[in-house]
This record gives sequence, structure tokens and C-alpha cells, in this order.
Amino acid sequence: MPLSTKTSGFFALNRTKVILFAGLVAIWTIAGLFPRYQETLQEQLTRTRQKLPSIKVEFHPESDPLTAYDPTKLALLIEGRAKPHLVPQILHMISVVPPEWRFLFIGTNKSVAAVGRSFAIKHQQAAGKLDLMVVPKPWEIKNKEHVWRMLTDSHFYTDLIPGVEWIMKYESDSIMCSNSKDSLNDWLRYDWAAAPRSNTDTFAGNGGLSIRRVAAIKRVLEFQTRDGDSEPEDEWFGKRISAMPDFKVASGLDAKHFSVEDVYNEAPMGYHLRDGAGKLPPGVWKNSDQRARILKYCPEIAIILPMKLERERCEGDNREGAIDQAASLAFEKAEAEKSRIKIEEKKKLAQAEAERVLEEERKKKEAGIPTEEEEAKKKEEERKKQEMELTSKINKEQAEEEAKKKAEEDKKTPSA
Repeated sequence: MPLSTKTSGFFALNRTKVILFAGLVAIWTIAGLFPRYQETLQEQLTRTRQKLPSIKVEFHPESDPLTAYDPTKLALLIEGRAKPHLVPQILHMISVVPPEWRFLFIGTNKSVAAVGRSFAIKHQQAAGKLDLMVVPKPWEIKNKEHVWRMLTDSHFYTDLIPGVEWIMKYESDSIMCSNSKDSLNDWLRYDWAAAPRSNTDTFAGNGGLSIRRVAAIKRVLEFQTRDGDSEPEDEWFGKRISAMPDFKVASGLDAKHFSVEDVYNEAPMGYHLRDGAGKLPPGVWKNSDQRARILKYCPEIAIILPMKLERERCEGDNREGAIDQAASLAFEKAEAEKSRIKIEEKKKLAQAEAERVLEEERKKKEAGIPTEEEEAKKKEEERKKQEMELTSKINKEQAEEEAKKKAEEDKKTPSA
């Protein structure tokens, strides 16, 4: 018989006490190691925070937002018509022009209201970037002549925009290109820079998209006055500013142009599409390859120029603004031939279907199977027969009913 020893009391070992003891040892071990892990985790969090970009938010509700802009630089748009693209055009120009430039839109009650209802425009107004102004008296902008008179009036510069030294004037049919490698500030070395009217134009001053120095304008207006209903204001200023030795103007002979209008030049600051669609200068827009390069370089032109998709192009269009009559007639003949073929095919299909039906009826007749026409005739005869039987039955029942009523009446009537 094997020897067995049983120990009783507090120090007796059993399974439960062994498990408790092992658990306590494990807890003490983890507790001893935890400060080291905590320190390592803290180091990792610190390194992670150092890698995060720091963000500093400055909010000064009492500060003047105008202090963020240069009061001597102004982008000016004058437009009395409420054109639908004015809002995207203005917002695009704000995104392209250097940030220190402020914007001013001068219009009529109608055009200012149309522009001012945009939330994005209101945001730019609140930021002090853009001002909307109804043209003040005594000026008006009902036509181009009115605009030219305002721009050649010295009071416009001294009273309406005092302190402005540089004006970037643009119109509703002009746009600046975001792909341009130049900055607008790079052109401040000129007193006037714009698009040339010809390759030999010594004064590149087309005013639709131009940069102007107010000092040069004021200098001219000190001793010169433009006659009403005469030449445009940009030509009038150009003849005088370009003749002054103290001022520097851009030339059509320069390798680079500020803007393009009548003369093509690679990668300008922007384009002026005078009078828009239908009146584009052929030297710039007629060649399809050159036109494709322009639209690739400056896709923003789509904001100010109505366009059609390539699939909407007319047949015979030579991509240079004309229709090839021979190609157009050939296309029309080809389309007419396609229509004739489709009609013939439909006729053949209809004839084949009729022949198939006749053939099926002939086969049914030969096999003793009644045709659809015979079945319809038989059904019609059965319908008429059933209708006659029903009518006869109804008449018979009515006659019996009348005879029965007469017999009852005879019984009620006393004999004489």
C-alpha cells in the first residue's frame, strides 16, 4: 500500500493557492516594468507631436482688413451690363493677380446687384479684397464713350481712387491665364503695357487688358483734355505717354507681350477677346493648331468666350472659320444615301414579313388547318348564332310573361 501524506492548515498547498501566487508574481512583474513602457510611450508621443505641422490662428476682429493690401495697386473692371460670367471672371482674376492687389467693380445698379448677390463675392467684400460701386455722378457708363470720358477725367483718379499708383484695367471680354510664368508685378517696370495692334506697333497699349501707371496718366491730364466723341481713351493716352521721354511703354517689337488681342504671341499674361465670338482676329484664332495651343495654355478663356463641343462642328468645317462647300455637299449626299438605304431596308423587311404570313396561311390551307381569316369568320358566325339564340330566348320569355299577365287579368275581370 503506497504511503500518503495529507497536510492540513494555513500553509497547506493546493491548486487554488498556487494559481493565486503565480498571479501575484505576474502582477508585480508587470507593475515593475510599466514605468519603462510608459516612458517609451511618452517619448513616441513627443516625437510624433514634433512631426505634426504647427497651426497658428490669429483672429483680430477689431483690425482693419485693408491693411493686408497695397493701397497703391488696384485691379479695375467697369461694366454696366449684368453679364452672367462676371462673377466667375472676377473670382478667377482674384485668384491669379498677386494677393496684395485690391479689386474694384464699377457698374450700374443692375450689374452691381447681379454681381453682389453671389456668396463668394460677398466673402471677398468682407475680406476687404473687392469693392462694388455704382458709378457716381456726374459720370455714367451707358456706352464706351461714357467710360472713355470717365477714364480721361482727372477727378476720377484724384477723387474716386486717391492713392492708387498702379491700375490693372480689364474688361468683361478679357482674362488672365493662370499658366503664365510671369507675375503682374513683373510688369510694373512699364508705365503702360498692354496688347500691340500690329507687329510694328511701337506702343502696345490696347486698353482691354492693360497695366497703367497713374502718375503718367495724371501728367498727361495736367496739360491735355480729350475731346468728346473722339478716339478711344487708350489710343489717346498712348500717343501722349509714348511721346514723353520720362515714361516707359511696352512695344509690339518686344519679345514678350503683356496681353494678346490682334497679334499672336506665345504665353502672354492674358488675352483680350474684343467683342467676343464672331469677331476674333484671324491672325490669332483662325489657325486650328494655334487655337488649340491657346486653349491648352489658357483654358480660362472658356469663362468669357461661348464655345461648342468638337462633336457639334458642322461637316465641311475647315477649322479656320469657313465651310468647304464641296465637302458639305458630299456629306449631305452621303446622309441622303444612308436615309434611302434605310427606307429600302424597311420596305424589304415589310415585304418579307407579308410573304411569310401568306406562306403560313397557304401551308395551313393545304394541311386543312383553317387560316386566321377563316377562324375569325367562323368565330363571327358563332357569335351571331349565339346572339340570335339569346334574342329568341328573350322574346319567348317576354311573350310567356305577357300571356301570364293577361290570364291573371282575365281571372280578375267578372263575367257579364
